[in-house]
Amino acid sequence: MFDPQQIRTHFPIFSHRPELIYLDNAATTQKPISVIRAISDFYEKENTNVHRGIYEMAASTSQKYEEVRQKTADFIGAAKKEEIVFTSGTTASINLVAQSFLIPRLETGDEVVISMMEHHVNLIPWQQACKLKGAKLVVAPINKAGELDLKIFKSLLSERTKLVAVTHVSNTLGTINPIGEILEMAHKRDIPVLVDGAQSAAHFDIDVEAWDVDFFVFSGHKMYGPTGVGILYGKEEHFTKMLPVHFGGNAIREVRFEETVFALPPRCFEPGTPNIAGVIGFGQAIDFVSSFDKKGVKYHLQRLTELATEKLQKVKGVKIVGTAKNKSPVISFTLGNVHPHDVATFLGAENIAVRAGHHCTQPLMDFYKIPGTSRISFAIYNTMEEVERMAIVIKEIQRFFNGR
Repeated sequence: MFDPQQIRTHFPIFSHRPELIYLDNAATTQKPISVIRAISDFYEKENTNVHRGIYEMAASTSQKYEEVRQKTADFIGAAKKEEIVFTSGTTASINLVAQSFLIPRLETGDEVVISMMEHHVNLIPWQQACKLKGAKLVVAPINKAGELDLKIFKSLLSERTKLVAVTHVSNTLGTINPIGEILEMAHKRDIPVLVDGAQSAAHFDIDVEAWDVDFFVFSGHKMYGPTGVGILYGKEEHFTKMLPVHFGGNAIREVRFEETVFALPPRCFEPGTPNIAGVIGFGQAIDFVSSFDKKGVKYHLQRLTELATEKLQKVKGVKIVGTAKNKSPVISFTLGNVHPHDVATFLGAENIAVRAGHHCTQPLMDFYKIPGTSRISFAIYNTMEEVERMAIVIKEIQRFFNGR
């Protein structure tokens, strides 16, 4: 049986802050003790660099680092570990694809297709690449519920489309996009697809090989791992044609003043000293996430989302932004004329942590003609009692500002 109270015992923050109701999991998740200990143990007991020293401790560190690469490949269904590049986060992963894969292939008049619900990081790199090369950024529209119109999306694909970049799950609306259908549409025209999995990797079944996705990106810190660790999955056929765009040690085979021969992927995309402790900690996060039954997790998060939606809809003035039929445990809402920052401030005073603002989706806010929303987002350690408490405080906020 799925027991969030038992799960909470794995997270030290809740013993240090027993009053905390943490509902900002789309921004970052809390860390279990296994992740924290792995990072601490590395620095305390075996701190060395990777891929350099041949003494026992250094060789052990390199082995552990590469074991996490294999573990990551297995976790997302990649064919081989060489298709996994470690970066500093989803942001760095997308920028690497933009600079190394897209820009060299982009010409004047070409197009890149994204959706209206994209996080800024899955918008700005493509926007800037298009500006640089005289190409066009094409934005697929959504309906008021926050869902893509697949017929329109399909009509936007053409021989000019050089890349499709779309989020698996919207960080603002909670919409779960039909990735399989999008990939099928694009691949019929031989268009490569990048999927932003920052909001899905923690709780969804990911199988990049079965999906036949070209690139898949996500961050460790949103799946109970440390900050500063990102993952870029890319098909081997793409990686072998991409040139590195960041240069330094550890990414080379041979250097002369006249010429440099780079290492094979993924090493050529990982110059310098990486976040070794973070990667090792991320390996523990994979183990932690993998220890839970995905069906149990999905059911628990669905119950939390349904209860929160039901409670919010009973508060006068609340309007939920994003009502897709297929949703993740993310709920954005407005409360009449009360500014989202005021809502978050009042909730924070009651030790309830939520996000407020445009959530790095300003064009999406423009579509809904609002400055921002308050956003609650759930994780495996959240409880039904926390949802009840959150709803009570939101009612109190409504009465405070409206006098009734």
